[in-house]
Amino acid sequence: MYGLSLLIQLAGEAALLLYGLSLVQRGVDRAYGAQLREGLGRALRDRWRAFAAGLLATTALQSSTAAGLMVGGLHAAGALGLVPALGAMLGANVGTALIAQVLSFDLRPVFPLVILLGWMAFKRGKKARTRDLGRAAIGLGLMLCALFLLLSSMQPVEHSEGLRQLLHLLEGSPPAAALLAALLAWATHSSLAAVLLVGSLASTGVIGAEAAVAMVAGANLGGSVPPLLAARHGARGGGTDPAGLRLPVGNLLNRLAGAVLVLALLPQVTALLSAAPGRLVADAHLGFNLVMAALFLPLLDPLSRLLRRMLPDLPPERNPGAPRYLDEGALATPPVALANAAREVLRMADTLETMLRDAGEALRRADRDEARAVGRLDDVLDRLHGAVHAYLARLPQEDLPEAEARRLAEIRAFAIALEHAGDAVSRNLSKHAARRARRGIPLSPEDLRVLEAQTGRLLAQLRLAVAVFLHEDAEAARQLVREKEAWRSAEREATDHLVEASPAGSVAASLVLDVTRDLKRIGAHLAGIAYPLLERQGELRSTRLRAPSVTAGE
Repeated sequence: MYGLSLLIQLAGEAALLLYGLSLVQRGVDRAYGAQLREGLGRALRDRWRAFAAGLLATTALQSSTAAGLMVGGLHAAGALGLVPALGAMLGANVGTALIAQVLSFDLRPVFPLVILLGWMAFKRGKKARTRDLGRAAIGLGLMLCALFLLLSSMQPVEHSEGLRQLLHLLEGSPPAAALLAALLAWATHSSLAAVLLVGSLASTGVIGAEAAVAMVAGANLGGSVPPLLAARHGARGGGTDPAGLRLPVGNLLNRLAGAVLVLALLPQVTALLSAAPGRLVADAHLGFNLVMAALFLPLLDPLSRLLRRMLPDLPPERNPGAPRYLDEGALATPPVALANAAREVLRMADTLETMLRDAGEALRRADRDEARAVGRLDDVLDRLHGAVHAYLARLPQEDLPEAEARRLAEIRAFAIALEHAGDAVSRNLSKHAARRARRGIPLSPEDLRVLEAQTGRLLAQLRLAVAVFLHEDAEAARQLVREKEAWRSAEREATDHLVEASPAGSVAASLVLDVTRDLKRIGAHLAGIAYPLLERQGELRSTRLRAPSVTAGE
């Protein structure tokens, strides 16, 4: 009975550790997530800078998994190559080990103060970033508290003969110890949490040095499994391009090689580490990741070639997110490269048109499956945008003539507008369709007619935007800008309809208003392509505000 009670207690304390870790990740991501992603995107140009960027991102987020998801997103979008992405993952792994080093010290006097300061920032902070950092501080304090509780709970294990015998079985079977730690890291989705738990066992003498080192190797291996499973079952359930598996598989191979090496040389590795139980696990974790980084950083080129052979690209007909026209050889000839990028952006426009049609149909039929399909098309749009952005970044821009520099800016601006519009379709219109299906919201024939007309208007706007992009059609640009006023009128009509609706019809009227506002927002993204052309032609006012009237006597 005592053993069951102790296991429940340990499970609760481990849950507190994981909850604190999630608070730190969420707080830092909300406070500085955009800057971290932007910094990663700028830094990931070669393996060494990528290694440093991955290390810093993990130190901030307290999780190599979270940093790996950032890197994986940039890689999947085509914004960075496989070699720097693998380098960033090696840096992320070292960053996790450095965090474990800090947390392995006795910080019991600190955690109440950290929680108090975090609570004050969270409750009294006037800025969202201050509150987010307060949340992160609360999480860090809870992690330290959980570690203290774990250490306290481990003390009686020395006097529990049954549990001692169970844990000492690991001494005679290092592979079993490594497997147990790998399962723990996989179950918690955190190699850091697993390593900290192993450190608690080792520092109280529950497990010996060799078993602890084997469990560290297993925790590193297990921590690489969740990103692989997420990539395998990603893309909102719509299947995965094998190329998207290269980064997590490469990280798994690195961890697997390290685990095999440690288990094969376990006595020698253990002899090299600190004899102090409190430092053993943290030192083993840091040494493991430093050695694997030193071994693999020079070998990333052959590793990337191996991964490309193991996981080749899908043929174009099966991979709509793969670019078709971005010829690397054309980068030496900027006019050709710009034409290639423009053709790829037109594919983005075609994808957005399909998304709009499908989202309108999903809303009309209240079809959640079709709404999810729109989300998969948004993934295609994101990958195309990432590929175009990365391609143009490699184009030599120092000596571009003025006309080509302007065209480069236009291509980038239109690609960004299409990507933002696609996000709005996926996140908002699809959500409205799913909400209608889930809640069974009835729409009258008049409501459906209004929504169909508005979707048609937006599709016409998209075609006008393409005409401006391709031909610098001034009349199409003027019409795009005029459509913004038409959308304001449509929003006012939908608002009036909601105000006048009966209680029974208010839910449907509210849905129509929400959809109208989202369509208006998408139209504003598309209208942005018109302004540079109209500005060059002197057809724009500096403000829509009417000039103030001059009063008598002035």
